[in-house]
Amino acid sequence: MELLFVCVKIFLARILDVTIGTIRQSTMLKGKIFITALLAFLETFIWFLIAREALLIDINSILIPIFYSLGFATGTLIGTCLSKIFIKSQIGLQIIINAQDNKLLNALKARGYLVSVINLENDFAKEKKRMIFLEVNSRSLKKVENLIRKNNPESFLIISESKKVENGVVK
Repeated sequence: MELLFVCVKIFLARILDVTIGTIRQSTMLKGKIFITALLAFLETFIWFLIAREALLIDINSILIPIFYSLGFATGTLIGTCLSKIFIKSQIGLQIIINAQDNKLLNALKARGYLVSVINLENDFAKEKKRMIFLEVNSRSLKKVENLIRKNNPESFLIISESKKVENGVVK
């Protein structure tokens, strides 16, 4: 019974510290230094307490490292999901389309997206191309991707997370 209690305790503590660590990494990438520092303290404090207990316990069982590892994996999953939900980010899209194909461009504009378009030159292809630049909130990404696939499934699409957006509009 003591073994089960220790394993569950280790599992839950690892979920907590790894979830905090995963969120900390997201806040660090967003440049939120004070929240990152606080989360780093909490993560390390919890990790130290539980690692010490796992290493000093008198019970010799393979279940302890298994539950320690399961807590790590579960914490990574939960932390990633929570980061996506609670940490706002902007996504930059670059979409290359044939210059004469306006269906996607018109669909984006009709839904209120503000786009920038530039004409492209390519020495290898004979047909003219255009690149559409678009910034969206991460929560809108799937909707925009579906709109792109529906209106121009052959388009060349580049999606990247924007570290900082200034003097523009993000929908």
